[in-house]
Amino acid sequence: MIKKIIDRPVLASVISILIVIAGLISLMRLPVTRFPDIAPPSVNVGVSYPGGNAETVAKSVLLPLEEAINGVENMTYIRSKATNSGRGSINIFFKPGTDPDIAAVNVQNSISREIGELPPEVIQEGISVVKRLSGNIMTINIVAESEDTPYDETFIQAYSRINVKRELLRVEGVAQASFVGRRTYAMRVWLNPEKLALYGLVPQDITNQINDQNFEAAPGRFGETSEEIFETIIKHKGRFSTPEEYENIVIKSNKDGSILYLRDIARVELGASNLGSDNTVNGKPAATINITQTSDSNAKEIDQKIREVMEKISKNFPEGITYEISYSVRNQIDESIDQVVHTIIEACILVFIVVFIFLQDLRSTIIPAIAIPVSLIGTFFFLQLLGFSINVLTMFALVLAIGIVVDDAIVVVEAVHHKMTHGKMPAKKATVAAMKEISTAIISITIVMAAVFVPVGFMEGPVGLFYRQFAYTLIFAILISALNALTLSPVLCALLLKPAKVYEDESASKFSRIKHRIFTAFESGFDAFTNKYVGSVTYLLHKKWIPLSALVVLLVLTVLMFRSTPSAFIPAEDDSFLTYSLTMPPGSSLHRTSGPMHQVDSILRNHPSVRSVNSISGFNVMENAPSPSFGMGYINLKPIDKRGETQEINALISELKNKLSHIPEAEINVFARPTVQGFGEFSGLEMIIQDRVGESFTDFNLVADEFIAAVNERPEIEKAFTTFNANFPQYQMNIDYVKAKNMGVSVQNMMRSVQAYFGRLQSGDFNRFGRQYRIFVQADIPYRTEKKSMDAIFVRNNLGEMVPVNTMVTLEEVNGPEIVNRYNLFNSITVNATPADGYSTGDALNAIEEIAAELPTNYSYEWTGMSLEEKESGFQTAIIFILSIVFVFFLLAAQYESYLLPFAVLLSIPCGLLGVFVAINLAGIDNNIYVQVSIIMLIGLLAKNAILIVEFAAQKRKQGMSIFNAAVEASRLRIRPIIMTSFAFIAGLIPLMRTMGASAQGNKSVSIGAAGGMLFGVILGIFIIPTLYMVFQHLHEKTRKKPGKNIPVEA
Repeated sequence: MIKKIIDRPVLASVISILIVIAGLISLMRLPVTRFPDIAPPSVNVGVSYPGGNAETVAKSVLLPLEEAINGVENMTYIRSKATNSGRGSINIFFKPGTDPDIAAVNVQNSISREIGELPPEVIQEGISVVKRLSGNIMTINIVAESEDTPYDETFIQAYSRINVKRELLRVEGVAQASFVGRRTYAMRVWLNPEKLALYGLVPQDITNQINDQNFEAAPGRFGETSEEIFETIIKHKGRFSTPEEYENIVIKSNKDGSILYLRDIARVELGASNLGSDNTVNGKPAATINITQTSDSNAKEIDQKIREVMEKISKNFPEGITYEISYSVRNQIDESIDQVVHTIIEACILVFIVVFIFLQDLRSTIIPAIAIPVSLIGTFFFLQLLGFSINVLTMFALVLAIGIVVDDAIVVVEAVHHKMTHGKMPAKKATVAAMKEISTAIISITIVMAAVFVPVGFMEGPVGLFYRQFAYTLIFAILISALNALTLSPVLCALLLKPAKVYEDESASKFSRIKHRIFTAFESGFDAFTNKYVGSVTYLLHKKWIPLSALVVLLVLTVLMFRSTPSAFIPAEDDSFLTYSLTMPPGSSLHRTSGPMHQVDSILRNHPSVRSVNSISGFNVMENAPSPSFGMGYINLKPIDKRGETQEINALISELKNKLSHIPEAEINVFARPTVQGFGEFSGLEMIIQDRVGESFTDFNLVADEFIAAVNERPEIEKAFTTFNANFPQYQMNIDYVKAKNMGVSVQNMMRSVQAYFGRLQSGDFNRFGRQYRIFVQADIPYRTEKKSMDAIFVRNNLGEMVPVNTMVTLEEVNGPEIVNRYNLFNSITVNATPADGYSTGDALNAIEEIAAELPTNYSYEWTGMSLEEKESGFQTAIIFILSIVFVFFLLAAQYESYLLPFAVLLSIPCGLLGVFVAINLAGIDNNIYVQVSIIMLIGLLAKNAILIVEFAAQKRKQGMSIFNAAVEASRLRIRPIIMTSFAFIAGLIPLMRTMGASAQGNKSVSIGAAGGMLFGVILGIFIIPTLYMVFQHLHEKTRKKPGKNIPVEA
């Protein structure tokens, strides 16, 4: 078969050309993202209960909805939260691979069955059901150009919703353009409770009259179906749109004939729908828009189109308003992809140099060099078939593939060289002879390398998606490389290689003389090394106990190093983007929170490493919920080389925390955004404590505080904290029902009036600026500032008399939570933690679990988000390692027709695994997911080196050599390709070790781990493998039922 291919060079070249063309076409069509969307699918349900506190929303709205949704198809867990702003949300998470559209429909259907059980105000506000989309790919700030601008945040956000958001949503690939904060226009009807009481009115009277006079109608037409000549449409003016029109709404006609208008009892203005937060960029009012993309779309293309749209529409912005793009995933994509492209080029050059040094012939070096682009470009075709994207993980895999795909071609060229040099054969004959010997080994190596990654397909969850991006990319690169090694490489050897010319010093040029001396010195040195190596192998084969004892020691050391190396999940990367959260004392108003927020903003803007700051007061970023006692902000950093003295991201975070720690009253945390989006804003650990019996929040808070205090005592933890606090000042309304009934007051109507004054009521909609906005009725600001404001509230009894509310209601000072969290239908508290320096997330997880095991019996804990994935991945990863080795074992057993001989290959693997842990410990790297991928890859690579020796020794044994001589001869002949391919692989990793920026930690983890493993595997393995072959070949022959010829075991 191989001879036929060598005789048909056009066929071999066509195969490779078609592979490259298919790859190039796919390359142009593949979507580009930073990371694949590995976060589990989820659906968000949003509700609003105006005037309701967190506990009321949780009990009356979230509880029935949770019960209805719980158990929906493919659901894994459910989280919900309610806030004192009257808002609630439920997040339902599903198994990976679940169609988010189907999941959203199933959730909607579940809700529809329970919608009748909800308060009417909630139904009126509406229930939103939205599937979670990919993480933010861009953040755009529409911002005033100066701090003393006439434009406030309400105008900027309303203008942006009309003129910016609509345009952005029309960009292909944009799924959502969502605003931070809910400010938009609304018609605000500010009631004067004293005047309402004077005229015998309650808020429901006002809303009834607004709804009665502010509506759309379709009166019909004159002359329809008649004998008239014309048909004339009858028009109704419809809903009002200006404050003046609402001021003139008639509330009632008095007995003396005078008219009471809305303006007589209320102040009407076109204002903001939500006054609970302030958004500034570098101290100037702004609107912040986060862009999310649809699945399978190209983030880079979307980014470019958005920039073009923004450039176009910004020309029509009002004078004094501009925009800036504060965050774009394209920056990380460009930086990461550019790093990989440069790395590929550098790796190719280094591999080229290593091969040239060993082969000492340009023609021979070109053949392996051709294998690289054919394999890498061809892989893109299979990435498209699998539905993958061009991302950091697939590009990492291609960089790692450089050193692997070149191996097969090197083995071919080196074998042909050996036949031409030592056998004095012409190129074509040498190629045919060499391929007969090594084609089986190439196929064996390819199957083993591919088989190592096959078990990765069994992994579930986000970790499985992460691994598959690496594994399947490598599998197809390796398979194409093997095809190339069996077709194009031998053809090129037969066509290009020529016998070495006899060197003539007199006629040689100066360069040729220098080259000849260098290569002669290299060959002499390598021959001397080979002779010493063969001598060492011969000695060790006579003293088998030495390498076998060394192997036992290596196994023990590998286990010890594995157990002592800190474990982690996905390392945090430097995205030049940080988030800060600010917490004020419980009960702080938005005005009080704004003071420290301005101080934070000023300190950060003056820091040399900071490019810009986007601050939002009244928002709790850890809970993703509005709250006046909290603030947050996004910090955009300068590029690493422009940050001044402190460049490293963790050192910079510590420095910023230290500078901000002096701000009075405020507790401030600074943290990096998680490397992979979709798991929240916090990059550390996230644990949920559940109250399984529903005790008071005060008691629950005490238990959580004690737990956090104990966690903070552990050396593995830098800081553990929670934003939950049950000590927010509140007033409990105590109603005297007897007195209310004696006075003829409906308690329900009284509470509706209180809700209208101190919460707010929606009273219809209006149209303006081509959009629909809402009308809100509420007591004016001076009438709801303090406890005494209740004294001005009156309600109407069944006789039409006005009764003061304070005669039936007393207010008791109590404490309660600002936000109520629930997890899997139990009240919960979220605890966040960051590992201390020198400890990994795995160490921190174990430390926290030790303390959590001592929680009282009515409390339980669960990990969530990224921490849950890390916890579950450990067990899966161990199984995958075992399965990879098992797959390799059975493949080798089938090839060698022996259950013993594969151990000669497998027992050499610990040599390299020890090197992985030594290397990453010296580099200060945790045993993270990238290191684990490199370990799986090394199982195949180290097995490959062993196969080269064992396969050749097995052939010599079949030819009649003794086991001893076969082992020595295989070691002598295979040492050169083993060292050459291993050094070529290590050389290909060197550029990855030197990267900085967006993907540096992943680059270094993969490259240092793989290089350390390969270096140790080669240095130790080449001495241990011959002994293992001799031992297991001897055992194999002893246990065979039908022994072959009487071939001597030793020389």
